[in-house]
Amino acid sequence: MGQPAPAARLAAMSAGTGPADAVIRDVRTAPITLDARSDLAVHGARGDHVRSDFLLVRVRAQTSSGVVANGYGEVSATPLWSGEDGTTADHLIRTVIAPAVVGRRLAPIGRLERLMDTVLAANPFTKAGVSIALWDCWARLLNVPLAVALGGPYRDEIPIKISLSGDGDALERAYLAAVAAGFSSFKVKVGTGLTADTARVARVRELAGPDAFLAVDANGGWTRHDAARAARLLEPFNVRFVEQPCEPSDLAGARRIRALGPTVVADESVFDAADLTRVIAADAADVVSVYVGKAGGPSRAVELARLAATFGIGSIIGSNGELGIGAAVQAHVACAIPDLNVEFPCDIIGAHYYAEDILDVPLDSDGRRVRLGDGPGLGVRLRADVESQFR
Repeated sequence: MGQPAPAARLAAMSAGTGPADAVIRDVRTAPITLDARSDLAVHGARGDHVRSDFLLVRVRAQTSSGVVANGYGEVSATPLWSGEDGTTADHLIRTVIAPAVVGRRLAPIGRLERLMDTVLAANPFTKAGVSIALWDCWARLLNVPLAVALGGPYRDEIPIKISLSGDGDALERAYLAAVAAGFSSFKVKVGTGLTADTARVARVRELAGPDAFLAVDANGGWTRHDAARAARLLEPFNVRFVEQPCEPSDLAGARRIRALGPTVVADESVFDAADLTRVIAADAADVVSVYVGKAGGPSRAVELARLAATFGIGSIIGSNGELGIGAAVQAHVACAIPDLNVEFPCDIIGAHYYAEDILDVPLDSDGRRVRLGDGPGLGVRLRADVESQFR
């Protein structure tokens, strides 16, 4: 992965200079709105995701020797699901988080993450945007990829899939657009009624062929009774897993679906370690969908996956429709997780989901895999016009 020799850097750090003494000088934000591609926009049990009003975050730190580094983050939040959005995140970062962290040492970042928890309750996606920027800044000062700073990498590429939704001609257009983008693995949005759900899955299986990877995501839209019926109805279509079959708190329902045979992925049921502990105790999932945003930052996402692995539960990377920065951190986190379930493709779709990209050079993604670069930090640059929007 192109890591530089660490001896000189470690010597400087032990002497109290270099990256270890970097101080946060400012935190700035830039609102960003992008429309999803109309042919790939998601329509699911929790509503439609046709555009994203997100917030980019920039953290600037400086060492005692005058070295300056910028780190970039992204608040990937949608009110329909998380209760957070770019507007609320901007207000909270400017008025609560920035005053608490500016002037403090950049490292250790865990101390800053705990400080954010102290000054602001909940709001994991907002905190994650700042945490990503802090970790990116730290890894850039260390001159290593973020995956290395997080303890990896355990791999340098990640298999990916894309969600398909809609019915009739809209579903077929989505499938053709996904295939044109290079995708060969798919997750069908269900949870909107068993008759339509079954027809939708049957049509995608018909289009994709018998050997294509196919999963479904109910987004908690089924009752446990409907989920049990769905498990039988979908059996002929070789569905590899069922994601969030029941309402997030219905762990007994999820356990019941597991007993009927399908592999169950927990998504909305797991935001943090406390949630994961409840899922483990209830025997309610085979796999957990890890989000940087839900977890509150990249290191916490890796820690969550490690905890799941301790109890024999695999991890994949889920998506909230992240933009370029968010997709880049998804890739680094995926490569830093020792026990990532690579048999199930992840949802790192930022390079394909939107009508335009905020990155100067898009992620190395061909629709089948995302490949990790070896540049420092996130290894990506914003477009110049996007960079100019920070305030």
